[in-house]
Amino acid sequence: MFTRSLFETADMAAQGALLAEVAGLVEARRVRSTLVETLGPIDAATLKHAHAAIESGSTRGKLVLEGF
Repeated sequence: MFTRSLFETADMAAQGALLAEVAGLVEARRVRSTLVETLGPIDAATLKHAHAAIESGSTRGKLVLEGF
């Protein structure tokens, strides 16, 4: 995603155009997030819950941990 800016490539400005295009698609609801659940702050209990959910094999989409 950010390779151009990380390596300061000659076409670095193209990243802004790509992000603007994706933002337009999200606003037009043509692209949806795969987020299914926000679990809360990072602590032992939340990590245990997230790990169990992933290990179960039934999780669809992304889980989010907050508080980095």
